[in-house]
Amino acid sequence: QVQLVESGGGLVQAGGSLRLSCAASGNSVPISLMGWYRQAPGKERELVAVMSTEGRTNYADSVKGRFTISRDNAKNTVYLQMNSLKPEDTAVYYCKALVIIRSYWGQGTQVTVSS
Repeated sequence: QVQLVESGGGLVQAGGSLRLSCAASGNSVPISLMGWYRQAPGKERELVAVMSTEGRTNYADSVKGRFTISRDNAKNTVYLQMNSLKPEDTAVYYCKALVIIRSYWGQGTQVTVSS
């Protein structure tokens, strides 16, 4: 069973920055894909950014140029550097890990951007 522990959320003013971290444990095989999703009140969960073991990335159009995903495979940890934050970035951010064909989710961390 894979466990994901997120950290780094909080309250920030518009234009500010936050860095999220997600550490995975309990996997006996490499995690093929790690990344971040978010869910705002009344909206569906959406992809923010994901990264493969080989370093391939995929970003939502709304965060391109502002957010950067990175990954330390040796530590089974993925990071999300969020710059130039906007009020519309306010959401619960969830870490996701894909191990073979099974997805695991973290408990979520709240990011609130004030205007």
